[in-house]
Amino acid sequence: MKKLFVCDGNKTNKMTSGMAVGVVFGAVFGLLIDDLALGMGVGMAMGIGIGASMKKKK
Repeated sequence: MKKLFVCDGNKTNKMTSGMAVGVVFGAVFGLLIDDLALGMGVGMAMGIGIGASMKKKK
C-alpha cells in the first residue's frame, strides 16, 4: 500500500521551531499593543514564514 503522507522529521522540526518562535513573539507583541489575539495571529503568521524559510535551507 502506498503511503499518502511522508513526514520528513528535520523539516517538520524546523517548521515547529519557527512556529514556536512566532507564538512567543506574538504573545509579547500582543501584550505591547494590548490586543493578544491580534498579536498571536501576527506571531503565528511570522512563525510560519520563519519556519518555511528555515525549511528551505540545509
